[in-house]
Amino acid sequence: MAKKITGEIVPELTNGEFEKYTDKGFVLVDFFAEWCMPCLMMAPIVEELAEEFQGKVKFGKVNIEDNPEITRKFEIRSIPTFILFKDGEIVEQFTGSMNKEEFESRIDNLI
Repeated sequence: MAKKITGEIVPELTNGEFEKYTDKGFVLVDFFAEWCMPCLMMAPIVEELAEEFQGKVKFGKVNIEDNPEITRKFEIRSIPTFILFKDGEIVEQFTGSMNKEEFESRIDNLI
């Protein structure tokens, strides 16, 4: 049985709050869908990294099915896709699942 993507550490963003949430500092956004197995596998890693990078990087997630406008704006074609923003501007975008160490290293190298 697939685990539902949940968590208070990584809030789910909607069209109304996305811009405000990503406009200051480093923010990593996870674009996902409930039916996506790689997304489900990445969810606990994203939660762990959100805790580890607390105070340095804010984390958020966007359900692509609930937020088609954001999905179109960033041309999300496959999931999971992760976008790191700094002050509202895209720093890096990467797609696919990876282990925690690789993900952590990518973020460390960018901030």
